[in-house]
Amino acid sequence: MALLIKDNCINCDMCEPECPNGAIYYGPEIYEIDPSLCTECVGHYDKPTCISVCPIDCIIDHPEHRESEEQLWDKFVLLHHQP
Repeated sequence: MALLIKDNCINCDMCEPECPNGAIYYGPEIYEIDPSLCTECVGHYDKPTCISVCPIDCIIDHPEHRESEEQLWDKFVLLHHQP
């Protein structure tokens, strides 16, 4: 599933540079995660790095974008292994 940054984000800039898929960007008020690009770091790391570096634990599973690990792997392949 994709991840979601909650409204209590303090815009500390820790998560955005850690995202290997470029899924994190600065939105109108806080950082946001593009669900179409988020693979929860599948294909890159053992666990999502954005969650690991967030000092206030404001990144959660996105309730509207639930994906299996297989779907996340498929998304990883599409994002990084196109001819």
